[in-house]
Amino acid sequence: MVKFGLTPAQAIRAATSSAADLIGRAADVGTVEAGKYADLIAVTGDPLQNVTALENVSFVMKGGTVVKDTITTKTAH
Repeated sequence: MVKFGLTPAQAIRAATSSAADLIGRAADVGTVEAGKYADLIAVTGDPLQNVTALENVSFVMKGGTVVKDTITTKTAH
């Protein structure tokens, strides 16, 4: 989307909150808010400055469970 003229923020919004609105699910998905379902990702770069940072996802939380985490270092006790 950025390649064809959207800003990174517009592209991210199109893929999240705007998409949820278009499919009639904005009440329960699309944004991070109390009471909504949310799967979260984290990247080490700033996708608003360089949207390609979203191509290298370092952290994924699905349904409240961390399923990928290459950002923090976990030590065994």
